[in-house]
Amino acid sequence: MSFVVAIDGPAGSGKGTITKLVGDKLNLINIDTGATFRCVALAMLDNKIGLDEEEKIKELLNNIKIDLTEENGKQKVMLNGKDVTLEIRTPKVNEFVSPVSKLKIVRENLLILQRKMAEGKNVIMEGRDIGTSVFPNANVKIYLDATAEERAKRRLKQNKENNIKGSYEEILESIKSRDNQDSNREISPLRKAEDAIYVDSTNMTIEEVTDYIIEIIKKVK
Repeated sequence: MSFVVAIDGPAGSGKGTITKLVGDKLNLINIDTGATFRCVALAMLDNKIGLDEEEKIKELLNNIKIDLTEENGKQKVMLNGKDVTLEIRTPKVNEFVSPVSKLKIVRENLLILQRKMAEGKNVIMEGRDIGTSVFPNANVKIYLDATAEERAKRRLKQNKENNIKGSYEEILESIKSRDNQDSNREISPLRKAEDAIYVDSTNMTIEEVTDYIIEIIKKVK
């Protein structure tokens, strides 16, 4: 039997950071589903595959290899044997990943991959449709949110730490655009599952959010 914690929420809400911290403290395997979509987006960009080239996308998905590994306590994202941890967070991927994630063929393929990653394990999985689509029967569902302005500040700080360029205004606009696209896409739109616990982290520290979510999980686990 596996135990699944689903953390959903919009871009820049801190899902990745919180999932890693909670996973480490509760010994849950951390699966970043957003990274899998970003890998597909990056692969399509590198191979100059357009959103309407279904046969080429199908071929790419049949041959793509995505691995999430740990090194020195940090998650590494491997795409076809190459470390793309930072590359999948660049502005070009940020802009392309939302339309890529709308594609039915991509979602269906990655849904299988994501479920396989969690099979028979105790996992904490973050994304935008984990509690509504990937694992609708997850043991714990959290919807992590924050204002767009706060999320842009966090993303700017993260980008500076990773030497990724971009102004606050550009990031804010990108986040608002991504929110709109994710919430209005036809397949598995971003939304709070009916039985998910809503957590607004706008005025909370990382430690406060981590401790709060851990207490929620402990009541169930």
